Amino acid sequence: MSRKDLTERDPGERLDLLVGEILAIARREGADAAEVAVSEDAGISVSVRMGELETVEFNRDRGFGITVYFAGHKGSASTSDTMPEAVEATVRAACNIARFTEVDPCNGLADADRMARDVPDLDLDHPWALTPAEAERIAREAEDAARGTDERITNSDGAGVASHRSTTRYGNSHGFIASVTGTRHSISCGVIASDSSGMQRDHWYTVARTATGLEGAAGVGARAAQRAVARLQPRTVPTGRYPVLFAPEVAVGLVAHLIGALSGGALYRKASFLVDSIGRQVLPRGFSLTEEPHLRGGLGSAAFDADGVATYEKAFVTDGVVSSYVLGSYSARRLGLASTGNSGGVHNPLFDGPRRSADALRAGVARGLLVTELMGGGVNLVTGDYSRGAAGFWIEDGAIVHAVEEATIASNLSDMLRSIVGLGDDVDPRFNIRCGSIAVGEMTVAAS
Repeated sequence: MSRKDLTERDPGERLDLLVGEILAIARREGADAAEVAVSEDAGISVSVRMGELETVEFNRDRGFGITVYFAGHKGSASTSDTMPEAVEATVRAACNIARFTEVDPCNGLADADRMARDVPDLDLDHPWALTPAEAERIAREAEDAARGTDERITNSDGAGVASHRSTTRYGNSHGFIASVTGTRHSISCGVIASDSSGMQRDHWYTVARTATGLEGAAGVGARAAQRAVARLQPRTVPTGRYPVLFAPEVAVGLVAHLIGALSGGALYRKASFLVDSIGRQVLPRGFSLTEEPHLRGGLGSAAFDADGVATYEKAFVTDGVVSSYVLGSYSARRLGLASTGNSGGVHNPLFDGPRRSADALRAGVARGLLVTELMGGGVNLVTGDYSRGAAGFWIEDGAIVHAVEEATIASNLSDMLRSIVGLGDDVDPRFNIRCGSIAVGEMTVAAS
């Protein structure tokens, strides 16, 4: 097929033809089966700093990844060049790789009857006709609001506005082909506050599928400034065992560790503290972890996973007890189970349980730490050992009394999850994982 044939067609048809062309080459090369994902991305991002335009970036990219199978042998290759000769070369490279890999009986496409034959409209595509001039105006509005919020805001990391739209076509030799098109827009701002105690940096951002779903630019800037100012005059805390309250933006990380420990890749490698955990209580009674992949407009919504398997609502943890793992087709075969439609990750997981307001959660802390930032990678999913640098605020009798920096919090994930004593209703809409504040009964808190 000539390049002219492809470029004269509409974008959706172009991608369909390209997927078909790639799969046909794989068949000619002798592959028993093949799968391919072709993507097109386009967007704009603009940033300003200290009232001046700093960057204007446009991007438009296309590329594909191909995986081929030869009787249990597997090979993969990818390229950003979709000219005919590059397509041929990339497919042949994948086939050559496959011929030199070890046989793995778990390799292969997902079962044909698991393909997402019905692909619903999940309301993910909301293009924003954003011009560079309008993006600059919005970014200036965010930064101006931040710099004007408090006289202690003395410098800026800048403000940015971005809008991106992407389309991915997935197809395989089962004859399955489907696509998803989605948008992602954002406004961000970061500033530096200063006083006699030194300087503190913080930021805020908003992200949504629709431009109208974003927080206002002035509000983003003001919140960034308020967060930076609140961190001034930090103090250390006495080492000891205290309640720890995770703000929503860091609580999602705790849930992500739980999801990671339940993921098939970690389980079949025996690299998780939750190996053989079906039926085991890992959370307090009343708490659950579920998934809603067909949530309209959700940041993580998807009708099919990276294997083409149809997604569906499910519970990973029910009433505190593990009820399902997080599996793609390969990891499911390794474990002797069936795919849960989670190749490539989870889709709008919801961490739920008895909820209270964030103020009520904090009011229940006589003496403890509110964590708003975590540093370092001290999380061992094999053992569950957890030790990370933390910053936030010290709580006395339910009230914030001063900022905290250079602290370390430590425990074991298994203990942390089982000792959750509260969940806030302040779900942060900026993340695929939906979770409010999480209160953990007790952890070791140490000054660095």
